[in-house]
Amino acid sequence: MNDVLGALSLALRAAIARLEPGFAGDVPLQEVPADKPGDYGSPVAFALARTLRRAPQQIAQEIVAGLELPPGVASAEAVGAYINFVLDPAAFVSAVALEPARPRAPERRKVVVEHTSVNPNKEAHVGHLRNIVLGDATARILRAVGHDVEVQNYIDDTGRQAAESIFAVTYFNARYDSPGNGPQRKYDHWLGELYVRLGQAKEHDAEAIERGVVEVMHRLERGELRHEVERVVRAQLETFNALGAEYDLLVWESDVVHAGFLQRGLEVLENSRYTHRPTEGKYAGALVMDVSSFLPGLEEPNVVLVRSDGNAMYVAKDIGYQFWKAGLFEGLAFERFAVQPSGALLYTSSPDGEPHPDGRTFAGADEIINVIDVRQSHPQTIVRTALALADDPRAERAYRNSHHLAYEVVTLEGRPMSGRKGITLSIDEVTVEATRRARAVVAEKNPDLAGSDDVAAAVGIGALRFAMLRSEAKKVIDFRWEQALSLQGDSVPYVQYAHARACSILRAAATAGLTPETARAGADFGALGRLEVGLAQVLARYPRVVMAAADELAPHQVAQYALDLATAWNGYYNHKDASGRPDTQVLRAEPGLREARLLLVDAVRRTLAATLDLLGVRAWYLIAGVPMALLTVVFMAMPSVTRIEERVVAERQIAAEE
Repeated sequence: MNDVLGALSLALRAAIARLEPGFAGDVPLQEVPADKPGDYGSPVAFALARTLRRAPQQIAQEIVAGLELPPGVASAEAVGAYINFVLDPAAFVSAVALEPARPRAPERRKVVVEHTSVNPNKEAHVGHLRNIVLGDATARILRAVGHDVEVQNYIDDTGRQAAESIFAVTYFNARYDSPGNGPQRKYDHWLGELYVRLGQAKEHDAEAIERGVVEVMHRLERGELRHEVERVVRAQLETFNALGAEYDLLVWESDVVHAGFLQRGLEVLENSRYTHRPTEGKYAGALVMDVSSFLPGLEEPNVVLVRSDGNAMYVAKDIGYQFWKAGLFEGLAFERFAVQPSGALLYTSSPDGEPHPDGRTFAGADEIINVIDVRQSHPQTIVRTALALADDPRAERAYRNSHHLAYEVVTLEGRPMSGRKGITLSIDEVTVEATRRARAVVAEKNPDLAGSDDVAAAVGIGALRFAMLRSEAKKVIDFRWEQALSLQGDSVPYVQYAHARACSILRAAATAGLTPETARAGADFGALGRLEVGLAQVLARYPRVVMAAADELAPHQVAQYALDLATAWNGYYNHKDASGRPDTQVLRAEPGLREARLLLVDAVRRTLAATLDLLGVRAWYLIAGVPMALLTVVFMAMPSVTRIEERVVAERQIAAEE
């Protein structure tokens, strides 16, 4: 694997070490603007100026004097305080095309990513959609950089919401399989409607409903109604799997409690010097945790873990669960739960299971990531802080490596969503509508397309995932139909289309007997020009974008990169010479240049496919798939598409003639 930029970064560090042996800062490499000399530049001299007590311009010159340039970099020059590098076009593009660098973390870690955790009382809505795809994409990105990732979904089966839905079935004497129900709805939708009805019924029958709900809560805590909750969970999983999200483990709150994690967590904390039981004042008799040493500046630094009546606060359960994730507790048993669409097994905690089903070991994480909306920031801070208060070296490590991936809420056309009030839009509704809209385009543009339903699902669901991932987590998303389900502009079909276009060229080349494998022998990378270098530079960003997304837990960076690469590829493909004729043709180029360009196209295809996969979006129409489908299905309404398709078809005809 030949990582030119990685080698250049190492060369810079080696030159810097001769001037400042203890330097441990970043060594940034930036693409140089078109009106400046060079291809890449580094402002690292500015960071060294303070410690070396010399002008940045002088430091830049000294670094250049001590540089040993790696293959692929032709020269280096101090331009003011910047260090600018000129690439060797042939060596650089060949490295990117033939041996593309892959993102790899410095060390492999066991990472537990907990996401989704939807209350098992109703269908999941579009607010949950953001959690699901954000957690799923984060897990994919972390796996891509080499970590051992375990995805967990926490099931709150003892909470009030689950109890209310289950009680509603009895209260309304409802039957899911009743002949009078009409067309069969998914179970979670049916139960969710009862949940909303029960909320309305409280206005006139609050006392009786409260008694019934409390009794159901007690039965849930005893594990008597788990099968009822499991029925909801299985229905919800159908929705999550349809989005492309899969899990390794379901952890049930009742199992966490029965395993004693709640009590054991409280015992650990009660023995800490940071907890106490006041004998007077408003906290008299309660177990209180003082977090002021770790969270300075709080108006109220005391956190109640157990009330004076002996009832634990909800955050205490989360603390026990977090301790287990970190490997501090043992005691859960597991069994198989389901086979997911990919064929991967989904396991569940279970009173009747075993500690290591199929040889699997769960939890014991080096790093913990909890994907929960920003409204839970304070409880999540308390959960993390509890690890630091435990006076245990393993807990201290877990504290340092625990993260709350907080995301802003999703509103529905400007309104906050509420399942209790029935102000929601279900994920199932959205995915059905997204697929319907994509299918309508398919039917209009290519009614005879084989596998059109699969195409529609790939485009529609991909559009939904991308709409939730392209924004930073800290930004509110206002869900609006036309924006979320757009099939034009900066949307995922634009990227899928770019991938399809690269595949089409490769298929045409294969028809003419030319493949990336056979092209290697005849490729003349020296015949390439600045256009190819520019495209290769965008390709070369891929491993650094993915590493940054992994380090910063920021999948939106990958989504933006997908758009950037698609745009760069489209720009290259459509480039014209001074006379207005295409000057980046692949199959009509002279021998040597043709092969080099084909290998670059293949690198584009592979990188676009890898990028989309990290986002959980299918890169449609691989070389073995149906050719030209997206070209004729999705983008024909865009003015540039007709010209693009005409050119692709022409190149295929030329290839066939040759």
